[in-house]
Amino acid sequence: MVSRVRGRFVRLSGEIVTDTDPSASSVVAEIDLASIDTGNADRDEDLRSANYLDVARYPTMAYRSTAVRVAGDRFTIDGDLALHGVTRPVQLTGELHGIRANGKGGTVAGLGATAEIDRRDFGINLTIPIPGGGVVVGDKVAITLEIEANLAD
Repeated sequence: MVSRVRGRFVRLSGEIVTDTDPSASSVVAEIDLASIDTGNADRDEDLRSANYLDVARYPTMAYRSTAVRVAGDRFTIDGDLALHGVTRPVQLTGELHGIRANGKGGTVAGLGATAEIDRRDFGINLTIPIPGGGVVVGDKVAITLEIEANLAD
């Protein structure tokens, strides 16, 4: 791998349920894998192909929490990530950035979270060597979430 490539998924949905008892809170999310955008159309098409995400067979990635722990503005979410026909536990760690009025009579919360997965754990195994050493795509995938959520009453 020569450099890091950043990308994002444009189409996704989710729900965050909070409770005064964090253990009663939950998170679910679903991502349309065909909506990947790295800023390079050829690379995006390759990522959508059977070489990597295989969106024809596995159109979505889903996350469902199994436990939520909160300490001040920091949180840890244990959950199951379903990707490429495989479900594995993935832990998100994050921080609440703040809760404010949204200017439209409602309330919005901002939070961020991170995790790292190994793509091979999800059956995405293609490795293309680079002449002189290294590979085209690394095994580790860093996940960074920046979320702005409208809060229900």
